[in-house]
Amino acid sequence: SPAPMGSPESARRLIAMSKPIAGTLVEFYLRHRGITHLDDVGALRFHPRCYYRPNADALTETWAAMIAAVTDLTGHITGAHRTWLDPLGQDKAPVDTPRRAMGHLLGNAVRFGVADDVMAAGEGIETMLSLRCVMPTLPMNAALSAAHLSAILFPATLRRLYIVRDDDP
Repeated sequence: SPAPMGSPESARRLIAMSKPIAGTLVEFYLRHRGITHLDDVGALRFHPRCYYRPNADALTETWAAMIAAVTDLTGHITGAHRTWLDPLGQDKAPVDTPRRAMGHLLGNAVRFGVADDVMAAGEGIETMLSLRCVMPTLPMNAALSAAHLSAILFPATLRRLYIVRDDDP
């Protein structure tokens, strides 16, 4: 039987159907945002025709999307975050909510690098990737929201945590 939409299993299937970002609209979108260090970003994927539905009564649309794997401390996929992109890759898609997450997010994050004793954590994927341009070896977590940032579970070996603040309210 199919997994219910929004379940961790649906998130795992979405990630499995997507492909690495090299040479895709996602890579172009990130570079257009000034994010040039794209090594070790296996958590990010590209889906050329990801479903988007504005609300339960609306017709389903398809847009290219950046897919981010949300994982727990062991690397197990618990969810996925979708950022729908405009066809030129210069911005997010012109839809009401161009970013949505599915699956189990609380305590988990989009992870870049493997944390041991030092790491950084912040809200957004692009925020954390921007910092990686100047600190490419520092492991980082994107919590996807301020509320989830306060709930991220960190490795027991962590000794120093840098909190990365967005420049918005």
